[in-house]
Amino acid sequence: MASLTTSIALGSREAKNRLYRAPVLEVAPQGPDAARILARELGPSAAAGCGLVFQGACLVTPQGGRSAPGLLRVHDPAFVRSLAPAIEEVKRHGALLLMQLGFAGLQSMELWHREYRATHAGIETLAVSEPPWWFKAVGATPILDLSTVRVLREEEMTTLAEAFGRSAGYAAEAGYDGVHLAGANGSIFQQCWSPVFNRRKDGFGGSTLRERSRFFHLVVESIRRHAPRGFLLTTKIPAETQAPLFVRGALTMEDGVEIARIAQDAGVDAIVPVRVGVTRDQATARGRFPDLAWHDARWQAGYHRAFGGRARTALVREANRVAARVMPFEPRWNESFCRAVKRAVDVPVLCEGGIRSRSDTARVLDGAADMVGMARPFYAEPRLAWRLLHETDARALCESCNNCTIPQVTGATGVCRTPEILAARGRMQRAGAYGATDDGQHPGREG
Repeated sequence: MASLTTSIALGSREAKNRLYRAPVLEVAPQGPDAARILARELGPSAAAGCGLVFQGACLVTPQGGRSAPGLLRVHDPAFVRSLAPAIEEVKRHGALLLMQLGFAGLQSMELWHREYRATHAGIETLAVSEPPWWFKAVGATPILDLSTVRVLREEEMTTLAEAFGRSAGYAAEAGYDGVHLAGANGSIFQQCWSPVFNRRKDGFGGSTLRERSRFFHLVVESIRRHAPRGFLLTTKIPAETQAPLFVRGALTMEDGVEIARIAQDAGVDAIVPVRVGVTRDQATARGRFPDLAWHDARWQAGYHRAFGGRARTALVREANRVAARVMPFEPRWNESFCRAVKRAVDVPVLCEGGIRSRSDTARVLDGAADMVGMARPFYAEPRLAWRLLHETDARALCESCNNCTIPQVTGATGVCRTPEILAARGRMQRAGAYGATDDGQHPGREG
């Protein structure tokens, strides 16, 4: 069994240990402050010891494809170069840094975010195929507006694939160690692989997974052309096991294993298998209904702007309540999928989702995966890595209450907002639980 503290080869690079910070939404502005905010968000994880840090999803196009407020666009090489201070902050601590690249397609925010749509008149939602019947049914409610949806033409699919490669090249020039494809959570890649969303009759469709992998192959080929040899390429791999019963044709775990084989054959350096739904739903952030965040007065105006008023906000809130009951927190919820994938591929397998303790990491590293990651727990404890790497009985404070995620629909920063957790973190900071900073001080201590 691999130890959390041992190094691991990822392609031609080496991670100093097997703990990583999974991609989360940093909510950095598209401008000169982006580097400072990314350094503030990503730096503590690297300083506390993570061997690998993922920067959250970045968009490869100048418009469209945004799934939530605050995602950076990395189609401009000058802007990507401006992120150098954040890159340097992560890498000076010996961590590998990968930029996640994505495009939301049919999950783009103009479908649900009223204010965004109003201020981006004429924007199109570019889909792989016509939406399935149940998606159109939701579109008939006040939750979604499908009036902007248009199916991508074949030449547009090729152009989009090339955009991924160009952005990867810009990331390489700026100093990133690699890129991570947002292959799941309702992204364009999942939409291409899934028969639920891909019913194309041209060269990007087909009855088999390998046929529906053409877009993925074009993206990988483009990245390898634009980025130098040794530049890391990793990807999420979806299994749509959390799809509602009325959805037919969803990707099974066996399909996910086959996609992992396809990705390995295409030349990726590591794979992150995740069990998801067919939209960006509770399956990506399982846990309790975030009652505090939904009812906090600070966010009400933002919710109303996002969803289009009090009535629509209430409708979305109750849908979230139902989803939290249907998909509650599950420890290590991707473990079984990762084990199945690890038996089928030779490249490293990375596991995230419901990992909350040092004992969880030991179980996952015992045959299920080669590295383990966490996402929301780093909102609660930016220097959580120190405890996990130095305390054999360490457990994250995060309780998966999701009070960190819901305000993000308003453009709010992703941070822990649960008073009990913040109080516990403060006590641990004062006790020196998170190690020492560069100046020898313990985080949170005065003077």
